[in-house]
Amino acid sequence: MSRKTSKEWNYEESINHIEQIIDEIESGSLPLDTVFSQFAIAVEQLQRCEAFLNKGKEKMELLIETLEDDF
Repeated sequence: MSRKTSKEWNYEESINHIEQIIDEIESGSLPLDTVFSQFAIAVEQLQRCEAFLNKGKEKMELLIETLEDDF
């Protein structure tokens, strides 16, 4: 799978990819070195997803504060 630029990154696709990796690891059919590399990819994608969610949460909190200041 090729790496996508930030503009092409998609949260839902990343979650699906992480789930695929988990399924492959849990199958027990991968060599150990592949398990390690796939696990590293999953962790990297989870961190990116978490950053995306945190950024969205911060934006929402700012919007809520703006609304509250208007009233």
